[in-house]
Amino acid sequence: MLHTVGHAFTHTVKDSLFVILAMFLTYLAMEYLEHRTGDRVQRLVKRAGRLGPVIGAVAGAVPQCGFSAAASNLYAGRVITIGTLLSIYLSTSDEMLPVMIASKAPIEMILGILLVKILVGMAAGFVIDQIVGRKSDERHHAECGNGEDEDHQETGHHIHEMCVQEHCDCEKGIFRSALHHTVQVGVFLFLISFALNLVLEILGEDVLSGFLLNRPILGPLVAGIVGFLPNCAASVAITELYLEGLIGAGAMLAGLLAGAGVGLLVLFRVNHRLWENVKIAGILYLISVLTGIAAEFMI
Repeated sequence: MLHTVGHAFTHTVKDSLFVILAMFLTYLAMEYLEHRTGDRVQRLVKRAGRLGPVIGAVAGAVPQCGFSAAASNLYAGRVITIGTLLSIYLSTSDEMLPVMIASKAPIEMILGILLVKILVGMAAGFVIDQIVGRKSDERHHAECGNGEDEDHQETGHHIHEMCVQEHCDCEKGIFRSALHHTVQVGVFLFLISFALNLVLEILGEDVLSGFLLNRPILGPLVAGIVGFLPNCAASVAITELYLEGLIGAGAMLAGLLAGAGVGLLVLFRVNHRLWENVKIAGILYLISVLTGIAAEFMI
């Protein structure tokens, strides 16, 4: 047993060292991009109007610290529609992109996943706005007379507090923020990789892949629940399982579509309509799982 653990640990160290270094360089580039464009993207989303789901889905696919949290704040203040909010949640990649880039995943695979997430976000956002958009606008106008906008204007500091709690340290500078994200995600990546290698050593890849891959409905259902976890470990685990060939494309998509970073946490914090938040979370999960199940039978 000790030999098995030692072999799995050694294999994990060899695999992880280069990936973590590459991840740091990736995060450094992403932090630079965010600091250059982050505020402009948020302003663009605010002014998008009926095109909100399009702008939101595209902007959400670009890794930005706290963008899903900012979207939740904008929705709580009724600056963006529920369709735009969900388009951002669905397209947000969380840690998928840096992990895939650092792992040297094929560029066509990465672009394909991002494109699917963007298209699903756009389509879902437009449909949802058509169904509930008008009702939400009417309710908002009715509430404005009761001074509710003043409450929404006070939610900005909640976002800062939530980002601090969830280690979203964009304000600490490009190098320091990139290093923080690399350490945080690198630890999860190492632990998840070690656990996978240990299980593979004990059970064998054929047994494990057969158990996980041959579940076209259960896989997306479970992956969607994992994706809900407001922690980078969720998207890291789903991405790693997919890259190792242990889960199918459908389960991977379900988990990554459902993963909205800390967006849902912030939504429940700043939007005081609990039942509305529950419905948004339910719609997010339903869209993610149905997309994943469809992908399992199509791909």
